[in-house]
Amino acid sequence: MTETNRPKIRAQHVEVHYGDARALHGIDLDIHAHEVTSLIGPSGCGKSTFLRCINRMNDVIDGCRVNGAMFIDNEDIYGDHMDVVELRARVGMVFQKPNPFPKSIYDNVAYGPRIHGLAQNKDALDNMVETSLKRAGLWQEVRDRLHESGSSLSGGQQQRLCIARAIAVNPDVVLMDEPCSALDPIATAVIEELIEEIRSEYTIVIVTHSMQQAARVSQKTAYFHLGNIVEVGDTDQIFTKPGNKQTEAYITGRIG
Repeated sequence: MTETNRPKIRAQHVEVHYGDARALHGIDLDIHAHEVTSLIGPSGCGKSTFLRCINRMNDVIDGCRVNGAMFIDNEDIYGDHMDVVELRARVGMVFQKPNPFPKSIYDNVAYGPRIHGLAQNKDALDNMVETSLKRAGLWQEVRDRLHESGSSLSGGQQQRLCIARAIAVNPDVVLMDEPCSALDPIATAVIEELIEEIRSEYTIVIVTHSMQQAARVSQKTAYFHLGNIVEVGDTDQIFTKPGNKQTEAYITGRIG
């Protein structure tokens, strides 16, 4: 396999149990760099559980066990030598509800570079904050408000602030768990444009209940149902000529 088509992320027979209940049944999925991969499917089908496997956030859930293998750049992220703090710097996360820290706009973005020691001095940190806010399409709106609270922003601006915070540590991968579900259509359109703009720099995995959103923003789509992947492929193919009747039934609204 050449370097150009080797997956950035590779899941091999990933199973997740919450106590005695099995949430994922042996997931195999390749995710490629500089693409947006959408995870779609009914509520409770395992999409977010799988997403949390990629940055090991399931580790903090009592009674949760993860089996199988997950690789990023051919490195086993569940291996004994993996530094989970370092992993979470490489894998940024944007949640369903905007969750700015109770800090200034500046300090929200500067938080990651500070704790990971990425800035050598104040000028370097200022530059990282500005660059991240520009990438998140927020700089022009907040450049004169950097010391105001992040929670003073609108919902859509707060979500872009959270994206700026996630990318400030220059991650390889950005995970997004229903990033627009709490936003109005205009703010959603801004976030979707942003996803398209930044995908050349990152590998993006997005969980979405909106099939229209998956069709608009992603190059690959995986359909989950009851803890299994039913079908995965190019987004255009999944939405126009799905190979599985179950996928077709979900996309056409006959099951949900």
